[in-house]
Amino acid sequence: MVVAITAAVLTHGRQWQLPDQYNPWARLSITDEPGWLTRYKLERLDSEPAVCLAVLEQATVQFQPVADRAMGSGCGFDNAVRIERTSVQVGEAFTLSCPAAVSLALWERHALQPAAQSILGSSVRRIEHYGSFACRNVYGREGGRRSQHATADALDVAGFVLEDGRRITVAAHWRGDDERAVFLHRIHDQACHFFDSVFGPEYNAAHADHLHLDRGPYRLCR
Repeated sequence: MVVAITAAVLTHGRQWQLPDQYNPWARLSITDEPGWLTRYKLERLDSEPAVCLAVLEQATVQFQPVADRAMGSGCGFDNAVRIERTSVQVGEAFTLSCPAAVSLALWERHALQPAAQSILGSSVRRIEHYGSFACRNVYGREGGRRSQHATADALDVAGFVLEDGRRITVAAHWRGDDERAVFLHRIHDQACHFFDSVFGPEYNAAHADHLHLDRGPYRLCR
């Protein structure tokens, strides 16, 4: 039945007056509740740079498009933006590919802030991070494949400062037994709905102090 319904939507959806949230041809909206089409619409942004920027304009993000950069050896980026602030403070500005920036905006709106309010009773004021673009291999090794950081498709999130002043970090609170640990685990799991790969302390020692969020070729949530 699911296959039949999906086929009908794909065949006749252009004629039906479907709500944008359920219309595969409608542009992704930051404000729509995530659903079964969200990932499909996110993936379309990889090949639609102008549409991606238009979607990002919907978000509460202070950004500037940056010129494409080809550095050779698997490093560089295109369709990227320099983010000075998202819906929260971010400290040092960072460069992300536009699709990764849209994923970040969706995660903040539909996962991060709701989890902070429901679990911690306060919204997030600032994200603390370890950066995004870096021309390097995975784990900084001399050999091996390039990291998603090398193409500005990844961000490493170290912690958060709440509106009430509390500071929560992956390094200090991931393995705890209170609401701070619950919060970190919740937003890690929910990030998997918006990013392709999400790594945290359970993955390996290299991620003991941060959440790695990327839009990449592999789907893995650990």
